[in-house]
Amino acid sequence: MGWENPSAVRRRQILHATRSVAVVGASPNPARASNFVTTYLLASTGYDVHLVNPNATTILGRPVHPTLADLPVVPDLVDVFRRPADLPGVLDEVLALGGGVSTLWLQFGLYDEDLARRAEAAGLEVVMDRFLKVEHARFHGGLHIAGFDTGVISARRR
Repeated sequence: MGWENPSAVRRRQILHATRSVAVVGASPNPARASNFVTTYLLASTGYDVHLVNPNATTILGRPVHPTLADLPVVPDLVDVFRRPADLPGVLDEVLALGGGVSTLWLQFGLYDEDLARRAEAAGLEVVMDRFLKVEHARFHGGLHIAGFDTGVISARRR
């Protein structure tokens, strides 16, 4: 049997317990998914959001750090927008922080069972191939079952 993501209930618990998020691979390009997710996280969540990109200094008016080690805090969740070949290096950076990070979240299209097992062996929870913005909106009432933004923050049906 292959590796499986945490259940929907557990993903909701992870997002509820999260206080700070590092977006690794954040992009200043508004056409990139990482920019869209960063915009959402800053505007629609209470998370303390930190951006990581060695080639940028500011994104959306926020400071950008070259590595996870350069962040002023150890984030609860590391949200990764990098190429599959870069994932082992990102995990190495997370593990080098020496604890504090509880979740490694790999965005839609990123899936590596060996990496997930290595991260879990080090005590991290792992979510792969899931879009953080969609999951957050889904669990916080801002996403209709059909996938569009309702603008309503309530689980109660009309």
